[in-house]
Amino acid sequence: MLKVGDRLPAGNLQEFIEVEGNGCSLGPNTFDVEKATAGKTVAIFALPGAFTPTCSAQHVPGYVEKADELKAAGVDEIWCVSVNDAFVMGAWGREQKTAGKVRMMADGSATFTQATGLTLDLAARGMGLRSQRYSMLVKDSVVKTLNVEAPGKFEVSDAGTLLAQAKAL
Repeated sequence: MLKVGDRLPAGNLQEFIEVEGNGCSLGPNTFDVEKATAGKTVAIFALPGAFTPTCSAQHVPGYVEKADELKAAGVDEIWCVSVNDAFVMGAWGREQKTAGKVRMMADGSATFTQATGLTLDLAARGMGLRSQRYSMLVKDSVVKTLNVEAPGKFEVSDAGTLLAQAKAL
């Protein structure tokens, strides 16, 4: 399992781009995780699924609300990672009003999630392999803080906790 001091695993995530530009085409675009985090401080939070109750009512809204404070504390980008496809993540981002605040990064085949070792088996609930709920601060591709939730909990991966950690770095 990924831990503080580790480099993020190699891999790609996808983001649905709403407006063509900056070398990105409209629709799903693939980003190399290592290249996208190189030289940056990135707040990453992951969750079991788009449009699910806790994720939609608390987790994403908290990061949208605290985006400016996180950036003022030295965070260059905020990523939401979920085992959903880029189309679903794009639609969820529109609903959650994440534009310009949180990048909605899709891990459609759970490849990145499996590489982190932070998987959650929700097959019994009809959702298959998903991500555990967690948050982390990553500086130049290296994990500086990591907050993994106990199953069914939402206590340590919230935006307020990560903001306090960003201010302490």
